[in-house]
Amino acid sequence: MTKHIAVVGSGIVGACVAAALVAEKHRVTLIEPGPVGGEQAASFGNGAWISPASVVPMSMPGTWKKVPGYLLDPTGPLTIRWRDVPAMLPWLLRFLWAGCTEAKVERTAMALASLLSDAPARHRFLAAEIGRPEMVVSNGLLYVYPDRRAFMLDGLAWRLRKQNGVEWTELEGAALHEREPSLGTHYGFGVFVAGGAHCVDPGAYVAAIKDHVIAMNGHLLPAVATGFSITGGRLKAVETDAGPLACDAAVICAGIRSRALVRMCGDDVPLHSERGYHVVAQSLHEGPSIPVMTSDSKSANTPTRAGLRIAGQVEIATVDAPPNWRRSDLLLGQAAATYPSVREDLKSRRVSRWMGHRPSTPDGLPVIDASTRSPDIIYAFGHGHVGLAAAPMTAHLVAGLVAGREPAVSLSPFSLDRFSLWR
Repeated sequence: MTKHIAVVGSGIVGACVAAALVAEKHRVTLIEPGPVGGEQAASFGNGAWISPASVVPMSMPGTWKKVPGYLLDPTGPLTIRWRDVPAMLPWLLRFLWAGCTEAKVERTAMALASLLSDAPARHRFLAAEIGRPEMVVSNGLLYVYPDRRAFMLDGLAWRLRKQNGVEWTELEGAALHEREPSLGTHYGFGVFVAGGAHCVDPGAYVAAIKDHVIAMNGHLLPAVATGFSITGGRLKAVETDAGPLACDAAVICAGIRSRALVRMCGDDVPLHSERGYHVVAQSLHEGPSIPVMTSDSKSANTPTRAGLRIAGQVEIATVDAPPNWRRSDLLLGQAAATYPSVREDLKSRRVSRWMGHRPSTPDGLPVIDASTRSPDIIYAFGHGHVGLAAAPMTAHLVAGLVAGREPAVSLSPFSLDRFSLWR
């Protein structure tokens, strides 16, 4: 039986959910107040990576020892604003607890792998389905280190990847620089993940998915969702600032705005922003030929249609805190050090800057579950660092929940009730 389903939020997760639902002949209305694919969405500004290797959570054993450094070093890849610590403290404590043992991070990595293991293939299929196959490029992904010793210090992360089926090739010395000639000589060791992919324009990709949904008889309602009309446990309508939208079901995938909507459904999720930044050196296409992740700056350097995108930084702060644009300048400086051959080009190019909000739960896993108030309201948010890569599998799981099918993977790691206990 087909239904009328409201999808609240149209970042990459919402767009993919809508595409999966129209493919099953449901009538879909996307509710999004801003331009679909616009800068207001986290998916507009991500690192553009589609990586099966992104199974390593941010919180790892020993992270708690680094907290003083995060507070004291405003130039590091992860920082915490002093003034925001009191408001963020409950989330921070859960964050540290989530990664306090290897057993915990092994479970998290396994759960992430269930969303990411075939992400490149799912994106290639979706890009072809919407008539935009050029949006997804499968040239692999390169992680670089100063030397093998630095790589070995990252051993737990790579063990987690290996346990979850990620395959790679190690490149050392001349072999690394033959694979990526633009790298500076201070990088002597690399790991090439051939199965990885990237998106050449995340914002345009999201907009193209939306256009496909509309072509398949979907609709776009430019409005803000303000509540839900529920009678006897059944959803009657999504309330919006443009009036009520009668529907049979709703999916909340509104990024950082999801927590407020979930509270209207009688639930609460510890969702906060891991703020990220990017810079794009516009029209610069002479840098790396494939996406590169640097071990020292923890930044994703990705060739895109607009130019070289350098994305990264984790700034734990409240949503309404003003951007610290110094962090984008740090990214640009790090890129100049990484690629000496284009250092002067980086200085001379027009640079665009962006800051956005990764919607993050303390354990680094999204919420994919039904509301406790109504089974007609489904949650699909909180993807943190893996929104782009995990979106197609998330959409597949949501479509299954709507249809009442047995899920393809266990949904237990993504359930609401995991927050009731600090597991």
